[in-house]
Amino acid sequence: MSLIGDGLNKAVQKAFTRPAPKSAGAQMRYLVKQLGGTKAVAQMLRVSQRTVERYVKDQIKKPRPDLAARLDREVKARWQPQIRAKAKEKAASTGGIIIDTRARLGYTAPIGSTDQDRIRHLTVALPPVHAARLFDAQEQGASDARLQEIAAEALKEVYFQDGGRRAGSLDEVRFTDIEHLEFDL
Repeated sequence: MSLIGDGLNKAVQKAFTRPAPKSAGAQMRYLVKQLGGTKAVAQMLRVSQRTVERYVKDQIKKPRPDLAARLDREVKARWQPQIRAKAKEKAASTGGIIIDTRARLGYTAPIGSTDQDRIRHLTVALPPVHAARLFDAQEQGASDARLQEIAAEALKEVYFQDGGRRAGSLDEVRFTDIEHLEFDL
């Protein structure tokens, strides 16, 4: 996945009403139920069908680190889809999304203005329009670069231009060298 895509997923996961399964056996049983069989789970996780069956029966309890990470990611991607959809809908329609980032931000502006990129730490509440654009692009499979462009456009409008009250001649915002990025609904 991508940095921004993972951040959006973590923000939505905070809305879960019940914790996702933690043990490897419980996670495997959940995936088998969701996908309808051990063969589909084995293909998705790139392990043998027999390995999946052993986890389901709790014959194996501790997966290797790479398998544990894939297992956790796949379970959380499917956990509570209705809660996930409601959280995205609320952020896209009424709530908006909060972005907390430490990154290099700069802009392109007319000659004579200070447009040097510099590291900034920002915590900005983005309106629902921008949250909707981010979630829509993520669902359509946009690349991390495209998600970064959408976030940069949102920061341009909300932070630099303050909703049209200043810096009207600002052309483009550069959002690079991301050190920290976190979203909250």
